Amino acid sequence: MTEYNYLPLDEQPLTFDEVKNYLQFKQFVSITFRAHHKIETCRSYLDQKVAESDTPFYGINTGFGFLQNVIIADDQLEQLQNNLLMSHACGMGEEVPEEIVKLMLALKIKSLSYGYSAVQVDTVKRLMDMHNNNVLPVIYQQGSLGASGDLAPLSHLSLPLIGMGEVKYEGTRYKAQEVLNKLGWQPIHLKSKEGLALINGTQFMSAYGMYCLVQAERLMQWADLIAAISFDAFDCIDQPFHEKIQTIRPHSGQIHTAQQLRNILSGSEIGQQKKQQVQDPYSFRCIPQVHGATKDALAHVKNVFLTEINSVTDNPNVFPEEDLIVSGGNFHGQPLALALDYFSIAMSELANISERRTYQLISGQRNLPMFLVKEAGLNSGFMIPQYTAAGIVSENKQLCTPASVDSISSSNNQEDHVSMGANAATKAYRVMKNVEKVLAIELLSAAQALDFRRPLKSSAKVEEVMRAFRKQVSFVDKDRVLHEDMIAAVTFISKELNH
Repeated sequence: MTEYNYLPLDEQPLTFDEVKNYLQFKQFVSITFRAHHKIETCRSYLDQKVAESDTPFYGINTGFGFLQNVIIADDQLEQLQNNLLMSHACGMGEEVPEEIVKLMLALKIKSLSYGYSAVQVDTVKRLMDMHNNNVLPVIYQQGSLGASGDLAPLSHLSLPLIGMGEVKYEGTRYKAQEVLNKLGWQPIHLKSKEGLALINGTQFMSAYGMYCLVQAERLMQWADLIAAISFDAFDCIDQPFHEKIQTIRPHSGQIHTAQQLRNILSGSEIGQQKKQQVQDPYSFRCIPQVHGATKDALAHVKNVFLTEINSVTDNPNVFPEEDLIVSGGNFHGQPLALALDYFSIAMSELANISERRTYQLISGQRNLPMFLVKEAGLNSGFMIPQYTAAGIVSENKQLCTPASVDSISSSNNQEDHVSMGANAATKAYRVMKNVEKVLAIELLSAAQALDFRRPLKSSAKVEEVMRAFRKQVSFVDKDRVLHEDMIAAVTFISKELNH
């Protein structure tokens, strides 16, 4: 490995750009020498502490949850940790996408690298080997309550360490032990506390959240650009983007969005021509206010998740220098649950206003043909893509019912308040994917509408995007299977924008 293709992990905080680059360039991960030393020091301290003391330490030489008062004999500690992984691997539902599984591995390694979890270095190294060799555990979306850590999904993540569970490797699903045999890896013999350190944590929620945030940054940029194309296609007035309007209501997202729209549309022939109307519908006039509010929400959510991924979230925590083993609740996902619900609501609104612009474009106003097609009646044109967008937007509204307001008692009422952050995480992922589809439908419609403005041109930036898009999706002269065009539009905006 070189310094360019791996991400070093220790107590140094990860930045958003580092996570973004890690995902984009599919980087390897490695703990630093400092992290290696801290992990070894913590493990040695715990071994000595347990050997010299008869004191029960939660999850180290006791049972778990409601069974905390059951003392476990020294010769059963490895079996205790293995039993923990096996008994807690109770996931159901759809499989977690592989890119999120890989990020879960990286974030678990990151959390363990601080040296407060008392795991063996060999355990962390094996997690690194799994990550770097694309040995990806099969994990399921359902099973975590978002407190006591993401117990079920992290148990599935950890089972391959002991030669159990299933993994995806080189495009095929295997029993984990088969892949260990292929690679010449021996199962890890877990020591006291290791199973608990592996499955206590918020890496399921955190990985979903960070992945969604990275995708949301891309979609936010596309949303501004696509809205600008729609703006000119609907022959709108640019006064709402005037700098003076933003200065007297100075929300940072609003200011940024108005500036973006001014920059994107600068020099547009369509924008410079005389308008017949005095004002435009809110979905055009209020782009800075609506898109801007989403940007401000995402900034808050990003701050929460950067704090989380740069934290230690297992329990108990071991502090060798202070001679402390402390049981607490850093695994509780409430900060993430609230932020993920906020994320979903904010992103959903981005799709909501997008669909409204699509609706306006097909309405037959502003000298545009009804449903953006010649010979409307014989041709239905862009009638049904708007139906699809409307259905997806409605689904988002249903998905935005907050998960974080719910709690169900578990472990015989020992764990009597949980965050439901895992449900918030999987919902956020679905909302994010839905937003991408709605924006793609708007782009498809806006491009069609803009071509009806010819020979007038939009701005240089818009025309550049139009040329690139028309290489993938041609103008619709008459009815055809628009599903293929819609999928092509999604693929088109799946790429990063060139600035």
